[in-house]
Amino acid sequence: MQEPVSNSDQGHDSATESASSRETWPVDPEHSNAAAASSGGAVKKVEMEKDIRNGIPKLQVIRGSSRIDRVSLREIARERVDLVVEKMKVMPEEHLEEIKNELRSILEGTGGSHHIEEFLYLQKFVQGRGDLTPTMLSMAHHVQLEILVAIKTGIQAFLHPSVTIPQSHLVEVFLYKRCRNIACQSALPAEECRCNVCANRNGFCNLCMCVICNKFDFEVNTCRWVGCDFCSHWTHTDCAIRVGQIGTGQSIKSGTGHAEMLFRCQACQKTSELFGWVKDVFQQCAPGWDRDALVRELEFVCKIFRLSEDPKGRNLFRKCANLIERLRNSSPDSVNPRMILHALRELEMDSPKSSENEESGRLITPQEACNRIAEVVQEAVRKMELVAEEKMGLYKKARTAVEACDRELDEKARQVQEFKAERLRKKQQVEELESIVRLKQAEAEMFQLKASEARQEAERLQSIALAKSERAEQDYASLYLKRRLEEAEAEKQFLFEKIKLQDGHRPPQASSSVPGDSSQAPSQALMLSKIQDLLKNVRTMPTKSEAHSK
Repeated sequence: MQEPVSNSDQGHDSATESASSRETWPVDPEHSNAAAASSGGAVKKVEMEKDIRNGIPKLQVIRGSSRIDRVSLREIARERVDLVVEKMKVMPEEHLEEIKNELRSILEGTGGSHHIEEFLYLQKFVQGRGDLTPTMLSMAHHVQLEILVAIKTGIQAFLHPSVTIPQSHLVEVFLYKRCRNIACQSALPAEECRCNVCANRNGFCNLCMCVICNKFDFEVNTCRWVGCDFCSHWTHTDCAIRVGQIGTGQSIKSGTGHAEMLFRCQACQKTSELFGWVKDVFQQCAPGWDRDALVRELEFVCKIFRLSEDPKGRNLFRKCANLIERLRNSSPDSVNPRMILHALRELEMDSPKSSENEESGRLITPQEACNRIAEVVQEAVRKMELVAEEKMGLYKKARTAVEACDRELDEKARQVQEFKAERLRKKQQVEELESIVRLKQAEAEMFQLKASEARQEAERLQSIALAKSERAEQDYASLYLKRRLEEAEAEKQFLFEKIKLQDGHRPPQASSSVPGDSSQAPSQALMLSKIQDLLKNVRTMPTKSEAHSK
């Protein structure tokens, strides 16, 4: 028998699955009362909805506040998405985590009736809003969307720090387009089922949810879940017993008039026999159970077959009761699941014998024999059809997986080509940069060489200019001295001519001449001495270059 896909495929011990009646995290036994209170408060919820509808006015959205403060759960539940997004964008991560922790504590129900009332109040607001469209939800903050989904579904797993669900999946869960079991996350309706249950129930997933209570848990691979042999929908065993879906009836395989224990599926209204189901469960799952798990499963089998009327069912009930006593009185190490399978095989072997003993005293008519043969053939055909459908389903799944792998390979190949092209482009850019660097280095060396040549040329021109300057100074000094000498010679000649002229006009006189005439002779001598000194100074004056050298 096939197990629920969502739980068996991903492991029923996953921390992301729901365990309580409200599909929250698994809790300790002492906390089970809070979970039971949450599931049993439907009447109170209806009354509170009336109070909210009649006595509480519609809350207004407060706008225009520039103060950045902490967003409350009620604001998230009732205010517009875009306004809450703007507030949550500026909030630090620790504040967002505090809001999620607050809602987690409310969903756990540890606060008693106060938490239950607060949750119903929040859920009323969220379920009554008409603005939460796919477009608006896709714009929401991720933490805001997690809180809205947790309020609507009552599942606190959406708030766990280690669980990260894509934004698009959260939107689909909120809109009942994806399974709310985060261990399943199948698109709805699952496997494109078109039955009345899958088509008319919002958020129902036939892979992991009970057809009767519409809830899921992770008690799979046990006798607590029973599946339909025809439509593969699943039901809690307790729910089926409670609503009378498990009871006695005439089986097609039964050749006698005894009524067997049958399960009637609420989805397709077809019956499945339970003895073979118990055998399949114990064969597939019992090797991994401990003593306590075996006792619990045997108690479930006793609960199912306690009203059985056929000998095989009654014998199974007695066998299970005896095994429970033996297991409770034995040590955990001595538990061997094989003894249960051995007991089931003994029951199957005893059943044909008892049927033969009951019918050995009477003969069957040809019509009865034909009917039995027809029933056997129909059962064989039905089983063949079931096997064919199962094989076809496996083939479709395998084909889908292969196509997904092919698409993934194509995507990886495309990414590899893109990476190669990007690598080639980067390599070309590096080569271009290296060529530019080499060109700039060559230009720098060329400019440095030209600068050295220019510096040498400047030094040469400077030395030439200095030599020409010194030569010009020497020429100027010699020319200047020559001119001065010529002037001095001219002045000397002039003075000599003047003196000579004066001597020529002077009359000879005696020694008793006028004293004034005798006084002119010293002045003339003094003038001659000055001229001689001047000429001497001119001849002995150093040049300008000599003065600089000194």
